[in-house]
Amino acid sequence: MNTYDFKDRVAIITGGGQGIGYNVAQRILQSGGKVCIWDIDQDLLDKLAASLGASEAELLALNVNIGDLSAVEAGVAATMEKFGKIDVLINNAAIVGPNAPTWEYPAQAFMDVVHIGLVGTFNVCRSVVPHMIAAKYGRIVNVSSVAGKEGNPNAPAYSSTKAGVLALTKSLGKELAGYDIAVNAVTPAVAKTTMALSQDPEFLKMILSKIPRGRMLELSEAASAICWLATEENSFTTAATFDLSGGRATY
Repeated sequence: MNTYDFKDRVAIITGGGQGIGYNVAQRILQSGGKVCIWDIDQDLLDKLAASLGASEAELLALNVNIGDLSAVEAGVAATMEKFGKIDVLINNAAIVGPNAPTWEYPAQAFMDVVHIGLVGTFNVCRSVVPHMIAAKYGRIVNVSSVAGKEGNPNAPAYSSTKAGVLALTKSLGKELAGYDIAVNAVTPAVAKTTMALSQDPEFLKMILSKIPRGRMLELSEAASAICWLATEENSFTTAATFDLSGGRATY
């Protein structure tokens, strides 16, 4: 397993109570960093210190709804109060929504998925970036999806959300290119997350059939790629998309 230099670095990870975000938190802590995990599942947050083996000095767990800008701003303030800075931001929180064709898709569900996955990601970036600009350093990794590049049938809300995250990444990366702040996105294929596995079995079978590797993405594989993008070593590449699609992505 590769090691990463996160010594004295502070990372916010949204949706970090489980799945990809949790695995990223684990790797950063193992690499000498400090982590603030945001999630809306209090039961998961309550178990983090024990499951991650992290001390109070290394870990802050906050119940933050990223769809609520005031809650995000409060979360940033709490993180700054405890750690004094924010070096890394991993925007991982999202919801999938139901599976249905666009013309039958529940309107409220569409708005909910977009509000958390896209508006929420904007809220967090908007609130964290000024602190990175002041410090003249930052690494932001937005977790998009191969669905945002190709569009999954019967998943119009999720596909639209993740496409928007890619555009936001490119805009923000260009805006911050004059600073030592890198903004990149990853586009995983379906991974072994609770959220993914909760979808309709036939839908999962369909998207799995599109992956030449013939399997789901392992959470540790996603964390490895994300962590490198979040290091100081990634000093040039910004406003870019990195595929974690097992060969599915064609551009």
